[in-house]
Amino acid sequence: MRTALLVTRRELEAYFTSPLAYVFIIIFLALGGALTFYLGGFFERGRADLAAFFVFHPWLYLFLIPALGMRLWAEERKSGTLEFLLTLPLGTTAAVVGKFLAAWLFAGIALLLTFPLWITVNWLGDPDNGAIAAGYLGSWLMAGGFLALSGVVSALTKNQVIAFVGATALCFLFMVSGLPLVQGVFQGWAPAALVDVVASFSFLTNFDAIQNGVVDGRHLVFFGSLIVAALAINVAVVELNKGA
Repeated sequence: MRTALLVTRRELEAYFTSPLAYVFIIIFLALGGALTFYLGGFFERGRADLAAFFVFHPWLYLFLIPALGMRLWAEERKSGTLEFLLTLPLGTTAAVVGKFLAAWLFAGIALLLTFPLWITVNWLGDPDNGAIAAGYLGSWLMAGGFLALSGVVSALTKNQVIAFVGATALCFLFMVSGLPLVQGVFQGWAPAALVDVVASFSFLTNFDAIQNGVVDGRHLVFFGSLIVAALAINVAVVELNKGA
């Protein structure tokens, strides 16, 4: 774990020595604010909560997180530094976990920079701050899920554009697996138990419950197990692609 944290520190510092970090943060804050105040009708709703802010997070992450995750491994493979990285005395697992944690922490920093909205809603009314804190937790967990999936796709290709498109498609399937768009494919021929399992993988369903203030252990287990499983697959793919 110590080695993974060293990789995390190195990668996190690298984000802030390039324009990527600032471009990502500016776009996230600008889009988040525009969607909250214009499409979400933050003031028009007349309610002291951040529902108008959190409701757009799945859609923001659908495009921004794959853009962040596409470079995790595709860039290493394209530049030929993957082999050098893996020859260092750190191990593939430490490298995968470290790079993931750095990107996840970076996404968390971008999310925390939206704190003026929390201050604003407390100034305007008397919100349920516990529910808002749960919303931030759910948003960060969802970002981790998107990022873990994006890391797997990034490890499969040397092309960052392909990694972005593939990660976006994969994240979209996970996000809407509980909606009729996907459920309709299984209903009518698949057992009800299978339909329920597919629906349980929906990011929207699990995130909506948390952002409403219901921090159920099942939702935490879902995001946690998804991240762990995706990281395990990521390690396996990186191992297979050594020298490729």
